[in-house]
Amino acid sequence: MAPENVTLGLSIDMIDEFFSSIPSLKICGVTTLRDAEHLAKLKVAALGLNFWPSSKRYCSPENASTIASHVAGDILRVGVFVNNSLPLAIELIDECLIDIVQLHGDETIEDIQFFIDQGIPVIKAVSADKLPNYELPSHDFALLIDTPAGKDYGGTGKTFDWSIAGEFVQKHPKIPTLLAGGINPANAAEALTAVKPAALDIASGAESSPGIKDFEKVQALMQTLS
Repeated sequence: MAPENVTLGLSIDMIDEFFSSIPSLKICGVTTLRDAEHLAKLKVAALGLNFWPSSKRYCSPENASTIASHVAGDILRVGVFVNNSLPLAIELIDECLIDIVQLHGDETIEDIQFFIDQGIPVIKAVSADKLPNYELPSHDFALLIDTPAGKDYGGTGKTFDWSIAGEFVQKHPKIPTLLAGGINPANAAEALTAVKPAALDIASGAESSPGIKDFEKVQALMQTLS
């Protein structure tokens, strides 16, 4: 059963806005409270906390509890999981430490539906060469299209042919679509024009080193979106 306060201290409108057709920004791979607070201050829509231990931007649940509790209600907190969402994601939801579950591994439509049935919004990440051929959920759901990365599950810092994502958005206008993979201040405007995504999802393109954010880059990205 879903916890009553899935969005404790958070307006549901923030999720609706993030999944809307007006492009916004998600900065993924946050590992410090300082960066999280700065992102919230800049009105970035969402931050990603990566709970996959093999990631160079890994955030332990203990570290996440410090980060997420301080920015609740100020910025959407997305928990990123790679084939390890259960029971961890539910524990983090119960502790009001994340607002959205991002499934970035080999999860199935049944895995997605498990969370949606409990009122928990889901972002499902897919590789640009493996777009879904099944019916996607009609609510509390967004699709993230990323650069093919094999068993690295993203984080390549490389782009792909954005026309693939653009065609998907045109064919599925009601599915909020996030774009990831090698986006940075130099190419963000081109990415927005080519794909028209609901949001840009950026890690390396907004960093000085893995897990440490570069706020000149973040501000440049925000200006591109404004």
